[in-house]
Amino acid sequence: MSRQTMPHMDPRWGPRPLSLHLSTAMAGMMSSLAALPSARNGSLPWPPELAAAAAELTAALKQSEPDALFQAVAAECQTRLSTMLAGVQTYQAAVRADDRAWVKGREVWRQGTTRLLDYGGVGRPVLFVPSLVNGAHVLDLTPDRGMLGWLRDQGHRPFLVDWRAPGDDELAFSLSDYISRLRDALDVLKDKAEQQPALVGYCMGGDLALALAQQRQGDIAGLALLATPWDFTAGGQQWPAIEALMPGLDSILQGFGALPVDVLQALFAALDPGLAQRKFCHFATLDPESDEAAHFVALEDWVNDGVPLAAEAARDCLLGWYGNNSTVRGEWLIDGQAVDPGCLRLPVLVAIPENDRIVPAASAQALADAIPQAKVISPSAGHIGMVVGRRGKSGLWQPLSEWLSGLSPQT
Repeated sequence: MSRQTMPHMDPRWGPRPLSLHLSTAMAGMMSSLAALPSARNGSLPWPPELAAAAAELTAALKQSEPDALFQAVAAECQTRLSTMLAGVQTYQAAVRADDRAWVKGREVWRQGTTRLLDYGGVGRPVLFVPSLVNGAHVLDLTPDRGMLGWLRDQGHRPFLVDWRAPGDDELAFSLSDYISRLRDALDVLKDKAEQQPALVGYCMGGDLALALAQQRQGDIAGLALLATPWDFTAGGQQWPAIEALMPGLDSILQGFGALPVDVLQALFAALDPGLAQRKFCHFATLDPESDEAAHFVALEDWVNDGVPLAAEAARDCLLGWYGNNSTVRGEWLIDGQAVDPGCLRLPVLVAIPENDRIVPAASAQALADAIPQAKVISPSAGHIGMVVGRRGKSGLWQPLSEWLSGLSPQT
């Protein structure tokens, strides 16, 4: 992997928001110390599913000397915090790889800040629709973890919608406006190709692709939905306090005209508060010159180089999807029409990763259940690992390629 520097992007300030990740790690460690007396005397409340393990732990703690136990736990807390900080500092100091130099995507259309990138190749065109809140290049991250380049080499012709940060026009966009822009991109594709294009959506991009497919079924050969949320109460609703947070979030939206990246990152961090500590502790153990470390840096740069979400689109998502579950209730409207997966009459592939902390499997399964004759695959990976992880090729890339190849050759 190239290690050329990119001075215009230095320095790193991530993981974003850094203060939240550090304070969360410190709070967790301090609460461990504070809970020791209760854990030792058996008065600490535990979830029912942990009752047996808690009883064993309490018995073991009672055999320990209190002061020695406190010192041992404090030392472990300090070790973990120091290891996390070492990982963060190593990441911040890592040479930036010029990952974009190898990418084959060529801009063939632009509207506002949105671009359409052509990855070349032969065969059926495949329009990939990523999320609005992260960089599109996660689908093409590095030479050895780039799904679009690999699909091109398998005989497909990928096109990627690169939303980028909203400009002056896009700041007023709702989800309906973004889907209107997708329609324009699809029209460009139809003009450039002899075969009917397929459509692939990732995460919230899957919801956008679903709405587009409903409107343009006659123009699409098939639809693939990757880790796409639908039932926002299934599997334990994410951000359950979103309605309580909305007054404050609305003030931010009014002030900035968009939901800033750091606020988005804080919301995602709430889904797994200990994730940053775990992954940076692991990163601290890696050889900085190893391929694994280089991949970690590339992925972490993508995570921290997020995209603000336009105010109206943010309200559609946070209040409509997460707050009111408007998708399942049939109340998510695009151009006045409810988005209804049950009306699809084209081939549909639904990928539901087994270890997804961002989109619970039950949320995505509800979408698969609502689509007549949807084919479901379950990659043994997480939300992002399904796309860029070591097992991404066998878990997602290959099944997706085979499904695309099996679509009708109709033009």
